[in-house]
Amino acid sequence: MIGRLNHVAIAVRNIAAASALYRDKLGAAVSQAVPQPEHGVTTVFVTLPNTKIELLEPLGENSPIAKFLERNPDGGIHHLCYEVEDIRAARDRLKREGARVLGDGEPKIGAHGKPVLFLHPKDFAGTLIELEQA
Repeated sequence: MIGRLNHVAIAVRNIAAASALYRDKLGAAVSQAVPQPEHGVTTVFVTLPNTKIELLEPLGENSPIAKFLERNPDGGIHHLCYEVEDIRAARDRLKREGARVLGDGEPKIGAHGKPVLFLHPKDFAGTLIELEQA
């Protein structure tokens, strides 16, 4: 069902400093920071030959990333994003098999302009999973 790994998301306190590390120390191509108010984050994408790294900085007090950083003050891996051919079919199959879809269960438009869903980490070995329509 899942396709390629689209990105690994890393929560950071300072997106400019984290971007500089990837750009200046590791020589990676780094995008501009883009506020995503509907998700409560600012994102930067680090493009690699085989996938992307998404840097996430909290945007607002109710950001899920702010809550993550309260529990993990140094930041860290927040979620993995996998592509799926049909996000609604994937959701329906996973729900039938007992997986929990976060939020209201309906896909939202993500940072790449495509529908996304998040799956509960307790159902996936402690890892928050994002599914993105391919």
